[in-house]
Amino acid sequence: MSVARLRHVAVIDADAETVEEDQQIRIENGIIAEVSRDPGTPVASNEIDGRDWFAVPGLIDGHVHVNAISADLGGVANLPPSYVAVHAINIMQGMLARGFTTVRDVGGADHGLSNVVDEGLFPTPRLVYGGKALSATGGHGDLRPPHIEVQDDHYFRPGLSRICDGITAARHAVRDEIRRGASHIKIMLSGGCASPTDRIDSLQFSDDEVRAIVSEAASAHVYCAGHTYTAEAVNRALRLGVRSIEHGNMIDDESVALLREHEAFLVPTLITNVALAEQGTADGLPEDNLRKVVRVRDEGLRALERADQGGVSIVFGSDLLGRMHHRQSEEFLLRSEVQSPAAVLRSATTIAARLLRMDGQIGVLAPSARADVILTTENPLEKLSALAEPSIGIPVVIRNGQIVKDYRQ
Repeated sequence: MSVARLRHVAVIDADAETVEEDQQIRIENGIIAEVSRDPGTPVASNEIDGRDWFAVPGLIDGHVHVNAISADLGGVANLPPSYVAVHAINIMQGMLARGFTTVRDVGGADHGLSNVVDEGLFPTPRLVYGGKALSATGGHGDLRPPHIEVQDDHYFRPGLSRICDGITAARHAVRDEIRRGASHIKIMLSGGCASPTDRIDSLQFSDDEVRAIVSEAASAHVYCAGHTYTAEAVNRALRLGVRSIEHGNMIDDESVALLREHEAFLVPTLITNVALAEQGTADGLPEDNLRKVVRVRDEGLRALERADQGGVSIVFGSDLLGRMHHRQSEEFLLRSEVQSPAAVLRSATTIAARLLRMDGQIGVLAPSARADVILTTENPLEKLSALAEPSIGIPVVIRNGQIVKDYRQ
């Protein structure tokens, strides 16, 4: 069902940290046409009376894996693609119900799934995808156990990554993912928690390989996102031209300075470490991987606080796997331990939109922006619990002017 106007709502501006009471948001063809003082006329049948509610831009999650239907990522790669795709749609529908109208997939989603979203076959968030992440042999994206030999059939497998070694292979992989519609290129530049054979503090790809990947992406006006945990890996990535740092749980003061110098983005993903530590083994995560999870979990909040105090552009991310996807909104409360509510909200709206190169189109309630709106029962500039408990705090979700969730009583 489409909506023409939201009436009598309090409009939230996270950048200005203000609330404008008794406003109307007029929508035409899925775009916000006007935000102004409500005229006070009777509310029509194709309008929503938002009295006593707060209008917030549709939320953006900057780090998801919609194909990650299990914490056993190696196992996911061996499942039928059609089976994984149906589960991915179900995962995205859950995200939309939580108020996320746009998500950035940083490994796994492809043009087929994107076409399903764009054609509106199912109510889901807008999907911005990077195809398969690039990994060196034995790196974070190499999910083969030690006894398995090379299987170069990534085209037909629903895994999150592909392996490429050497400058020529790296350039080919970038070109191929861009050919298949990638809006960004994800590079595995350090060890990770879900991979079976690497250490968290390992550096992956040579400098020359990373330069080749960044250069090839830049030629197509596509940016690179780097999976990194340690300060050493983060700082190296930034010096080599990577634009967004994924995770960054162990950054130092030099990392903060480099993030600001290069106008790069940090995308922490705190909730996945908490969720994996609590329930990962029950959802397929091997015990050896759990030890790595605990190590990075304990560092993440301190890194976020350091980045926030240092004025870094911070983006909301969740990075959840399998049955843990439903914990996506808990990221708001974790961040609120060291950030203000306004800073956390900006990370899921205006700052995330800049990372996606969609500033002015999403993440704001302003003329010419997409009509992505959530209505909350509480002011999130004061209480982030409205976003953290979406089944209670977010009764209405609108995407492109269409009501996709309506829990009004």
